[in-house]
Amino acid sequence: PNTIFIGTHALFEHAKTIKPAVVVIDEEHRFGVAQRETFWNAIKKPHVFTMTATPIPRTVAQTVLADQDVSYLDEIPEKKKQTMTKVVDEKNRQKAYDWIAKHLDKGAQAFVVCPFIDQSELEDLANIKSAEKTVLSIQKVFSKYRVGMLHGKTPKDQREKILTNMRTGKLDILVATPIIEVGIDIPNATIMVIEGAERFGLAQLHQLRGRVGRAGQVSYCLLFPSEGVETTRRLRILEKEANGNVLAEQDLKLRGTGELLGTRQHGFDTLKFASWFDEKLINECRSTLKRKK
Repeated sequence: PNTIFIGTHALFEHAKTIKPAVVVIDEEHRFGVAQRETFWNAIKKPHVFTMTATPIPRTVAQTVLADQDVSYLDEIPEKKKQTMTKVVDEKNRQKAYDWIAKHLDKGAQAFVVCPFIDQSELEDLANIKSAEKTVLSIQKVFSKYRVGMLHGKTPKDQREKILTNMRTGKLDILVATPIIEVGIDIPNATIMVIEGAERFGLAQLHQLRGRVGRAGQVSYCLLFPSEGVETTRRLRILEKEANGNVLAEQDLKLRGTGELLGTRQHGFDTLKFASWFDEKLINECRSTLKRKK
């Protein structure tokens, strides 16, 4: 009988025994190149579909080069409004906190996302806030509100309890790592705060802000760059642009294509003379290939 397997990364370990005819990889940006190609490298190659709302630079480059077919769903659900996004300087942090408190008083809930779980000991990463450190400062600043924390090392039973508490309104603020980027639906959450925002790509930031306003309310995303970091020009693109495909193309230009024949998913040093952004040359090559076929 025909069988459908639904699972996590663990399915990659059973590629040789499952031998599927069709493979669908959802949220493809959460997987590495080698993982996504596991089934494709099998002796009997299946049809492979990858899905994502925020394509990574390498994927965008592959579609530009016609290396893979692409279909777009450019319709936004009717109830989902655009998330108002603002880059906030460190000097305006307290004003932002006061503004958040007013919304919490009205019954709103908030996420605070940090790039790391623990504070890094590396000198160049010392200014980037961790979840462990941030939760202490958030509990102090928002002392009258209920604050929780969630990250990859949180035991599974505790993780479910924390998310349930957030979903049922027993928590007002959840400090987390990017673990909440996909698969989290808290209908009452309308505020997303992202610390160390320069550590994320535009596509990932767009994915994170999609976690708020899911019940149709007006929602907000506040981007806090780390102290002393000047990356607001890149981050301010998010203040004006809400289309995930456009942001993915911007991400490609800013971060590079990576290795189309390798495993790196961003970077600029893959060609010595030509450029992946030379659309005229790419179109000429594509036309030549079509004529030869």
